[in-house]
Amino acid sequence: MEKQNDSLRDRLLARLPQPENLASYREESATLLAKHEKALFWEKVPAVLIIWIGVAFFIIATSKWSPKQLGDGHISPLTMSLFFIFVGYMVELRYRIYRSKVDLLKEIKQLQLQVLEVQATLEK
Repeated sequence: MEKQNDSLRDRLLARLPQPENLASYREESATLLAKHEKALFWEKVPAVLIIWIGVAFFIIATSKWSPKQLGDGHISPLTMSLFFIFVGYMVELRYRIYRSKVDLLKEIKQLQLQVLEVQATLEK
Protein backbone atom coordinates (compact mmCIF):
# COMPACT_ATOMS: atom_id res chain seq x y z
CA MET A 1 0.00 0.00 0.00
CA GLU A 2 2.84 2.40 0.81
CA LYS A 3 4.46 1.73 -2.56
CA GLN A 4 1.21 2.65 -4.33
CA ASN A 5 1.00 5.93 -2.39
CA ASP A 6 4.58 6.77 -3.39
CA SER A 7 3.82 6.23 -7.06
CA LEU A 8 0.72 8.42 -6.77
CA ARG A 9 2.79 11.09 -5.04
CA ASP A 10 5.43 10.90 -7.77
CA ARG A 11 2.81 11.14 -10.51
CA LEU A 12 1.22 14.20 -8.89
CA LEU A 13 4.56 15.92 -8.40
CA ALA A 14 5.58 15.14 -11.99
CA ARG A 15 2.57 17.09 -13.26
CA LEU A 16 3.72 20.27 -11.51
CA PRO A 17 5.85 22.70 -13.49
CA GLN A 18 9.48 23.03 -12.52
CA PRO A 19 10.40 25.59 -9.83
CA GLU A 20 12.50 27.63 -12.28
CA ASN A 21 9.29 28.39 -14.20
CA LEU A 22 7.53 29.67 -11.08
CA ALA A 23 7.05 33.26 -12.28
CA SER A 24 5.66 32.23 -15.66
CA TYR A 25 3.40 29.64 -14.02
CA ARG A 26 2.08 32.26 -11.58
CA GLU A 27 1.31 34.60 -14.49
CA GLU A 28 -0.30 31.80 -16.50
CA SER A 29 -2.48 30.86 -13.52
CA ALA A 30 -3.58 34.46 -13.03
CA THR A 31 -4.50 34.72 -16.71
CA LEU A 32 -6.46 31.46 -16.59
CA LEU A 33 -8.38 32.53 -13.48
CA ALA A 34 -9.16 35.94 -15.00
CA LYS A 35 -10.51 34.22 -18.12
CA HIS A 36 -12.78 32.04 -15.99
CA GLU A 37 -14.01 35.03 -13.96
CA LYS A 38 -14.95 36.82 -17.18
CA ALA A 39 -16.78 33.72 -18.42
CA LEU A 40 -18.60 33.49 -15.09
CA PHE A 41 -20.01 36.97 -15.60
CA TRP A 42 -21.45 35.96 -18.97
CA GLU A 43 -22.90 32.80 -17.39
CA LYS A 44 -24.78 34.81 -14.77
CA VAL A 45 -26.27 37.46 -17.08
CA PRO A 46 -28.67 35.11 -18.96
CA ALA A 47 -29.80 33.50 -15.71
CA VAL A 48 -30.77 36.85 -14.20
CA LEU A 49 -32.46 38.04 -17.39
CA ILE A 50 -34.51 34.87 -17.82
CA ILE A 51 -35.66 34.95 -14.19
CA TRP A 52 -36.71 38.60 -14.48
CA ILE A 53 -38.61 37.87 -17.70
CA GLY A 54 -40.44 35.14 -15.81
CA VAL A 55 -41.23 37.55 -12.98
CA ALA A 56 -42.57 40.09 -15.50
CA PHE A 57 -44.84 37.45 -17.04
CA PHE A 58 -45.99 36.47 -13.54
CA ILE A 59 -46.89 40.09 -12.76
CA ILE A 60 -48.79 40.32 -16.04
CA ALA A 61 -50.57 37.03 -15.36
CA THR A 62 -51.74 38.09 -11.90
CA SER A 63 -52.65 41.68 -12.72
CA LYS A 64 -56.14 43.04 -13.43
CA TRP A 65 -55.46 43.68 -17.12
CA SER A 66 -54.23 40.18 -17.92
CA PRO A 67 -56.22 38.35 -20.60
CA LYS A 68 -58.08 35.74 -18.57
CA GLN A 69 -59.92 34.05 -21.41
CA LEU A 70 -57.56 32.78 -24.07
CA GLY A 71 -58.66 30.72 -27.03
CA ASP A 72 -57.36 27.34 -28.01
CA GLY A 73 -53.70 27.11 -28.84
CA HIS A 74 -52.65 30.04 -26.67
CA ILE A 75 -50.22 29.78 -23.78
CA SER A 76 -51.33 31.65 -20.70
CA PRO A 77 -48.99 34.26 -19.21
CA LEU A 78 -48.95 32.30 -15.95
CA THR A 79 -47.65 29.20 -17.74
CA MET A 80 -45.07 31.30 -19.55
CA SER A 81 -43.95 32.88 -16.28
CA LEU A 82 -43.50 29.52 -14.60
CA PHE A 83 -41.58 28.22 -17.61
CA PHE A 84 -39.20 31.21 -17.66
CA ILE A 85 -38.65 31.08 -13.91
CA PHE A 86 -37.92 27.34 -14.06
CA VAL A 87 -35.48 27.71 -16.97
CA GLY A 88 -33.87 30.71 -15.27
CA TYR A 89 -33.20 28.74 -12.13
CA MET A 90 -31.75 25.86 -14.18
CA VAL A 91 -29.34 28.32 -15.81
CA GLU A 92 -28.60 29.75 -12.34
CA LEU A 93 -27.79 26.24 -11.11
CA ARG A 94 -25.40 25.79 -14.03
CA TYR A 95 -23.74 29.09 -13.08
CA ARG A 96 -23.38 28.02 -9.43
CA ILE A 97 -21.79 24.71 -10.43
CA TYR A 98 -19.34 26.54 -12.69
CA ARG A 99 -18.63 29.04 -9.88
CA SER A 100 -17.75 26.22 -7.49
CA LYS A 101 -15.47 24.65 -10.11
CA VAL A 102 -13.64 27.96 -10.58
CA ASP A 103 -13.30 28.38 -6.81
CA LEU A 104 -11.86 24.88 -6.57
CA LEU A 105 -9.47 25.60 -9.45
CA LYS A 106 -8.34 28.78 -7.70
CA GLU A 107 -7.57 26.86 -4.50
CA ILE A 108 -5.69 24.15 -6.42
CA LYS A 109 -3.59 26.75 -8.23
CA GLN A 110 -2.76 28.44 -4.94
CA LEU A 111 -1.74 25.11 -3.45
CA GLN A 112 0.40 24.29 -6.50
CA LEU A 113 2.14 27.65 -6.23
CA GLN A 114 2.84 27.05 -2.55
CA VAL A 115 4.31 23.62 -3.31
CA LEU A 116 6.50 25.13 -6.04
CA GLU A 117 7.72 27.85 -3.69
CA VAL A 118 8.59 25.27 -1.06
CA GLN A 119 10.43 23.17 -3.66
CA ALA A 120 12.33 26.24 -4.85
CA THR A 121 13.41 27.14 -1.31
CA LEU A 122 14.47 23.56 -0.58
CA GLU A 123 16.62 23.44 -3.71
CA LYS A 124 18.48 26.63 -2.75
